[in-house]
Amino acid sequence: MRHWLRVLVLCLLAGPALVGCSNISYYLQSADGHLELLAARQSVDKIANDPEQPEQLRSQMVLARDIRQFATDELALPDNKSYKTYVDVGRDYVTVAVFAAPEFSFTPKVWCFPVFGCVPYRAHFSLDTARAERDELQAQGYDVHLSGVTAYSTLGWTSDPLLNTMFRDDESHLAAVVFHELAHQKLYFRDDSAFNEAFAVAVERTGVQKWLQQQGKTSGLRQYDLSDQRMADFLGLIDQTRATLNELYASTVSNEQKRAAKEAAFERLRANYRQLRDTKWDGYDGYDGWFESTINNARIAATAVYTDLVPDFLRLFEICGADYPRFYKSVENLGSIERSKRTDALRNVQTCA
Repeated sequence: MRHWLRVLVLCLLAGPALVGCSNISYYLQSADGHLELLAARQSVDKIANDPEQPEQLRSQMVLARDIRQFATDELALPDNKSYKTYVDVGRDYVTVAVFAAPEFSFTPKVWCFPVFGCVPYRAHFSLDTARAERDELQAQGYDVHLSGVTAYSTLGWTSDPLLNTMFRDDESHLAAVVFHELAHQKLYFRDDSAFNEAFAVAVERTGVQKWLQQQGKTSGLRQYDLSDQRMADFLGLIDQTRATLNELYASTVSNEQKRAAKEAAFERLRANYRQLRDTKWDGYDGYDGWFESTINNARIAATAVYTDLVPDFLRLFEICGADYPRFYKSVENLGSIERSKRTDALRNVQTCA
């Protein structure tokens, strides 16, 4: 049975793109990694009701069950079997995503898959294989960024489980991840990651706010809104740096001059962050890790994929009167527009479906 399921998942992930030894190896590890998760699933209800299970785990399952039901009842997200089972993967991340961009561009490298379309990253269940791909891409001259991934969605093709990696923070984080991944199962448009991810982030943010309000978590809501403001400040710094470097990359100065100016821009970015942290944020250091790690084009491009269009989707949500079915219908309509015109249509939309 597992052999045939492996073949099915392999065909789902690869299809006609399964050519070349490196692709075969990649798709095999993807299929095996996902099947390991599916085989290890345990019912959330069973864990929550089992007195032999640790109390903390049982409480987490009860919370996750409530959040999952809220997603369907209040956010009109899919009522399917996803996130009704649980798996402990035994590590901090379920996969490691590889992002790459040219040395003098923020246009990300994309990888294409028949079912899911083209996306600006490739995920590995093994850190070693992710690092091997990083080394290969760097040898080709790319800027490369590795990012640990705490959750992913198969867009409803399989019943995706909750993972221990999704419980690493507070309930707002858990709710955000569940709402985000279910949003991908609600609507997904091939070959447009920036549109898909920003839509899911908009559902995530509005959904978490609604969850906290309904639960009467006033303090949690204030903290979540403060986190949103800090994220906006952070993205403002990133946008400034990206604008400066886009101008540099388009210039006619030598590559040596571009490299020097690029590193100087990243150092200014770090300095601007420290000033923001120590003044406006009163010393809040939650982004220190981001700035202490390597900053390059791939890392900034990865950030942009998830965030650039979020304000536009939030504006559309308000135009739709915070009505999720109407919002989804409007997004679906936008998704039917030719991809090259879709972003402009989103930014200029004035009415809700």
